[in-house]
Amino acid sequence: MQIISLETQIEDITTAYPEAVGFLIRRGVRCIRCGEPVWGNLGELLEEAGIEDPEALVVELNIYLQTQEKGS
Repeated sequence: MQIISLETQIEDITTAYPEAVGFLIRRGVRCIRCGEPVWGNLGELLEEAGIEDPEALVVELNIYLQTQEKGS
């Protein structure tokens, strides 16, 4: 499984891991606008959303995605 980082492009995340969209939305991070992924990377998006600890959220996201993959 590819590991998501702060440098990962939002479009790549939404394409490869659509379940990440719901995870991010539940944490107040909108990565889809008008039906399309927002431009930029995850770090930029988390900064824009005012996330205090972006690195911790990325770790949590990767753990979430790994558990989703195992549940498939």
